[in-house]
Amino acid sequence: MMRCGRKHSGVDWPRGAGRASIGLARGATTICGALFSAPAMAQVPGVAANLSIDSDVVGFAFSGGLALFSAVVALTHISERKSWRAREAELVSELEDARARHDRAKTFLSSEPQAFIAWSGPDGEPDVGVSGLPVFETAAAPRRILAFGTWLAPADAQALEAAVDRLRKNGDSFRLPLAGVAGRYFDAEGRAVGGSAVLRIREVSGDRLELIGLRERHAETERHLAGLHALLDASLAPVWARDAKGGLVYVNSAYVAAVEAKDAADAISRGLELLDQSARSEAAQALAKGVVWRARVPAIVAGSRHMLDVTQTASPDMPAAMAIDRHEVETVRADLEQQMQSHKRTLDQLPTAVAIFDRSRRLAYHNDAYAKLWQLGAAFLDQKPTDGEILDRLRADGRLPAESDYKAWKERLFEAYRSNDPMRHTWHLPDGRIVDVVAHPDPRGGVTYLYDDTTEAVDLATRFVALNRTQSETLETLHEGVAVFGADGRLNFCNPAFARMWRLEPEELAEKPRFETIVAHCKTLHDDEETWGKLQSFVTSFNDMREGFTRRIERSDGVVLDCTAQSLLDGAALLTFVDVTADVSAERALSERNKALMAAEKLRNDFIHHVSYELRSPLNNINGFVHLLGEDSTGPLNPRQFEYLGYVSKSSAALLAIIDDILDLATIDEDALELEFSDVDVLATMRAAIEGVQDRLAENSIDVQIVALDNVGAFRGDAKRVRQILFNLLSNAIGFSSPGQTVTLAALRREDDVVFKVTDRGRGIPPDVLERVFERFESHTAGSRHRGVGLGLSIVRAFMELHGGKVFIDSAPGEGTTVTCVFPARAAHEEMRPAAREGGAQ
Repeated sequence: MMRCGRKHSGVDWPRGAGRASIGLARGATTICGALFSAPAMAQVPGVAANLSIDSDVVGFAFSGGLALFSAVVALTHISERKSWRAREAELVSELEDARARHDRAKTFLSSEPQAFIAWSGPDGEPDVGVSGLPVFETAAAPRRILAFGTWLAPADAQALEAAVDRLRKNGDSFRLPLAGVAGRYFDAEGRAVGGSAVLRIREVSGDRLELIGLRERHAETERHLAGLHALLDASLAPVWARDAKGGLVYVNSAYVAAVEAKDAADAISRGLELLDQSARSEAAQALAKGVVWRARVPAIVAGSRHMLDVTQTASPDMPAAMAIDRHEVETVRADLEQQMQSHKRTLDQLPTAVAIFDRSRRLAYHNDAYAKLWQLGAAFLDQKPTDGEILDRLRADGRLPAESDYKAWKERLFEAYRSNDPMRHTWHLPDGRIVDVVAHPDPRGGVTYLYDDTTEAVDLATRFVALNRTQSETLETLHEGVAVFGADGRLNFCNPAFARMWRLEPEELAEKPRFETIVAHCKTLHDDEETWGKLQSFVTSFNDMREGFTRRIERSDGVVLDCTAQSLLDGAALLTFVDVTADVSAERALSERNKALMAAEKLRNDFIHHVSYELRSPLNNINGFVHLLGEDSTGPLNPRQFEYLGYVSKSSAALLAIIDDILDLATIDEDALELEFSDVDVLATMRAAIEGVQDRLAENSIDVQIVALDNVGAFRGDAKRVRQILFNLLSNAIGFSSPGQTVTLAALRREDDVVFKVTDRGRGIPPDVLERVFERFESHTAGSRHRGVGLGLSIVRAFMELHGGKVFIDSAPGEGTTVTCVFPARAAHEEMRPAAREGGAQ
């Protein structure tokens, strides 16, 4: 209905108004339908009962509501149409205005050759517009303008690309003058406009182009002037310039120093003059005449009077002047003369013979060594002879090398007068001397000859080469590897053994590699960073006082080397490598064998210890039963039984003593035996020891004599072990004595020691046996009645060592034997021995 009403009305409604009216109509229809629908009416209280009302009444009510709503919509539409027409007129006016502004903008932009490029965002496509630039107005050219390198110089193209990149990313404005590749000039200006990056490029021509050229020439002139000023400032000669009125307008650093000003500005502002009034007047007169003024005038330079060579230009607009200080030249000339005299005096002291000939080849100077070398008299040399005359004189005296063509040889020598480089000759004189001759040409003409007698030097060099060759051959034949490194860490020398030991190629070693390069090859055989680091520190160290060292290197291939590092002169280092694989293998075998022997010895001691303990109990039982059988309570024994019982008692007692000795030695080996120190009475201990061997004395008809001084007294020790020592010594002496002989037991005090001596007159001990008598199980009883397992003297030595004492034996075959035991008498040993055992156990 809204579309029809709109069509028949003949009014061109705005599209938005029609949609609004249609919306309102549809809304009203929906509302009326909802209000008067049967379900809605059924929900209204009091209406449900009247649903049977006549359908005509309901239709009438619906038609009236719809007519009312249509009237409201029509009135609203008429009101809105007026405002729409006013808005349409306003938009048309704005459109016309915008078109006018657009036309004016195009007119303004076309007024000069230029191009515009606009980017709507950092990643937006460029919008290119060209106006009045023929090179970019073709169909494909506008996009070509973005390739800056095709129409700009490389440096300007890079600068423009960088500026555009900053503009698009950061919004940084810029303005750049650009030079084209075809001789054109452009002006580029970039800025951010309304969220877009805009680049404007204009071609420069006319006055602006001429201005750019002038600017470039002006900049070039400024650079040239700056370089000229820098050159003048670096000059040692004072330079100044004046204006047309005669005032100073420029001075250099030398001028500032000469007039003692603070700087150039200070000298110009104060008008400090270097020349006096008379010299300036002469310079002004020459300038007025338009001529260059040159004069040597005195002046005060930095507080001292100097002579200056002054030159002034004839330019009337800006005359410039330069002053050259003659004072320094004169001083140098005087110094040169003095140095020449000193040089001559020095040459007279040199062992090198010197002769100077002028351009006419006459002798101008010679030193004393020259006259002595060639044995020329002073009278002859004072005549200033020529070079040829001197050579003829020497040839006549037989003091020149023998030459078949003397004339040609002399002409070759005189080529030094026409040469620019020094010439060297070696003369082998008839008397065996060797002279090195150096001819130095003089730039002013003439030659200076230097004669060196190198006979001794050549002889020393020959002998050195021979010695060096001998040493090299000796080192090359050694089986030990030898390597010498210089102070810079490079290999100076190595022998073939070194290369073989470390499997290095001779070609690589011939290149004198650095120590690090050699280490990199050697690490395949011995990869120990500590070893190589220490060797590298020694080789590359600058310390001349570095100490050498020896280090064992065990390689991965089983080879063992002893490396010795030794410092040499001039910071060099010597490394030697000795193959000790065989020695190490033998050492390891011996060490393993020693460990095995020690383990066997420990096993033996443990076995003896256990066996001894296992035998002690049965022996004690046997001794007990023997004692019981000897008593009357067990019943009488016949004489033969009693005799046999005595044999059993003696054998068991001897066996028990042997077991006790074995136990003592085992305890000592385990370092478990502790002495019980007390005051030992010497005489009482001696009697107790003799009482223990009374049965043996009676059985063998041996007498014992006790010899003891009255002051022997007592000493600190273990009384039981001291008695055991004397018992073993007496038993040993009785066993090797013959019936009727006497054994002597003596004791004496000697300073802080107590000495026991046991002497017998038996058969003595042979010298070859005497060295082993204190070893265990060493028993040499042949030819005597003594029987034993060889533990007595071993027990004696062990107990003496525990007491901190010493035991000595003196014997000769057929003369008897004397055993001496020295005990320390001081009580300090009671504290020292336990401490010693504790230290040994640790």
